[in-house]
Amino acid sequence: MSKITLIIKREYTTRVMKKSFIILTFLTPLLFAGMITVPLWLASLKDTNKKHIVVIDKTAMYRKVLKSNESYIFDFVDKPAEEVRKDNGDNKDFTALLLIRGDLSKDSKAATLYSREQVNMELKTYISGLLNNYVEQQKLAAYNIPNLKQMVENSRTNIDIPTIKWGNDGNEQLGSSELALVIGMISAFIIYMFIVIYGAQVMAGVVQEKTSRIVEVIISSVKPFELMMGKIIGIALVGLTQIFLWVLLTATISYLVNSFLGTTINLNALNEANQAGMGVQAMHEGSIQNLFHLLKGFDLLKILSFFIVYFLGGYLLYASLFAAVGSAVDSETDTQQFSLPLTLPIIFAIYAAIYSAQNPDGPLALWCSMIPFTSPIVMMVRLPFGVPFWQIVVSLTILVLSFIGTTWMAGKIYRTGILMYGKKVSWKELWKWLRY
Repeated sequence: MSKITLIIKREYTTRVMKKSFIILTFLTPLLFAGMITVPLWLASLKDTNKKHIVVIDKTAMYRKVLKSNESYIFDFVDKPAEEVRKDNGDNKDFTALLLIRGDLSKDSKAATLYSREQVNMELKTYISGLLNNYVEQQKLAAYNIPNLKQMVENSRTNIDIPTIKWGNDGNEQLGSSELALVIGMISAFIIYMFIVIYGAQVMAGVVQEKTSRIVEVIISSVKPFELMMGKIIGIALVGLTQIFLWVLLTATISYLVNSFLGTTINLNALNEANQAGMGVQAMHEGSIQNLFHLLKGFDLLKILSFFIVYFLGGYLLYASLFAAVGSAVDSETDTQQFSLPLTLPIIFAIYAAIYSAQNPDGPLALWCSMIPFTSPIVMMVRLPFGVPFWQIVVSLTILVLSFIGTTWMAGKIYRTGILMYGKKVSWKELWKWLRY
């Protein structure tokens, strides 16, 4: 067994067996599954707290419009707004005060909503919707055109254009730009997160070994470059292991929780859909089965394969530089001046990925998917939308060559800096080490 293999095994086993790794590995999928299922469950629950809105309508036109229901109680009063506010005091007897000063069809700003606390969007949207619909009907009626309201209703159209992908064999598959965006952003964010976390672990591990003088014993048996590569690859395998377990456990937990809560959620949603006249078809369009049907339109094996490749490429690129920084300093507090230039491209990459998701074929997306310091993150956003094969080849070629170059540079710094103690290192000093 080679020396690098022994170092990889040591780095992998010591980190995988840590309590923090085990706890995070099994706790994080629970959090992910909760983020997926809990909002669905909460959305199926009805709010039992009724909102009490006091209305002062100086026009006496909107009493029939603002009707109370299970969620909102509208109480019309003939008092000045200031008196109502004083009567309310600190008891908070009502949620909000709606003051209508004039005809809203002539002055759209003649209504104001007052409250002691910030009014939530749901209440504001509900009241605005009722008043807007009424004013719209009044304006249509003012034209005195027979059946004008029905003609306007018939002219309203909600066009939902499905997207169909043509396969190489001529088959047609249902696509989804929204799902492509979600897949791309999740992949990009995972790579971003793991580069930052595990790159920092490489740097912290090097600093710890250096300050504890353990590295002096290790260097007597292996070359500095072998030690650096063994540490980088070992931690990379830790990251891949954690990603694999996260995906597997999150999918399993989400399926089990959805099976437990899904029946209640779907029954509630189905009842609401039938009451609204949407029927079973509307429910089917939002079902889990439809999601899996949409996923068939993506080459998930290809996306997963390139995810692993870009994850390793981006990690190895940055980890080698983080290892060089760790070898050049004597404490973790001294790493800030050197690690900041390394983290800025990663932060820029995630912002570029967000903008590239809106236009995956634009200039920003194209160039950032070629630059090695941003390509692992930005390219993952583009892949679900389809990327020409030559662009992937060019991007990976540049990434691999850049990794080889940064590893060579990091190796020269690591070789000199790993046994350097008690000296504040500057950028000029690092440049000297590169020329040795």
